[in-house]
Amino acid sequence: MNTLKEYQELCKATAKKFDTQEKEILTWGLGIAGEAGDVASCIKKTFAHDNDQRAGIKENIGDSLWYAAMICNFFGWDMQELLEENIEKLKKRYPQGFTIEDAKRNGTKIDWNQKI
Repeated sequence: MNTLKEYQELCKATAKKFDTQEKEILTWGLGIAGEAGDVASCIKKTFAHDNDQRAGIKENIGDSLWYAAMICNFFGWDMQELLEENIEKLKKRYPQGFTIEDAKRNGTKIDWNQKI
């Protein structure tokens, strides 16, 4: 596997088929939320409970990325393009690297109703 596009295609091959699009996107959306919660739980256990869960963090990040790929597949989005758009947004927001002032998003907030 050399590209995100290949990864997205491999994800499709391991995904359940659903009767409706509603069930499909609900599954992917709730799935990514659950996996993100698992990442947070493993971090908490690692640092607050001295119970090393780094392997769980890694596994759940992988699972989160699988769900992200499936959400992109559902909407017909290319993950590579999505990531490139995200980097461009962040470059505009933090032209000299992260600063508290730039984090206030003066003029860089995305209008979600506008076509990108």
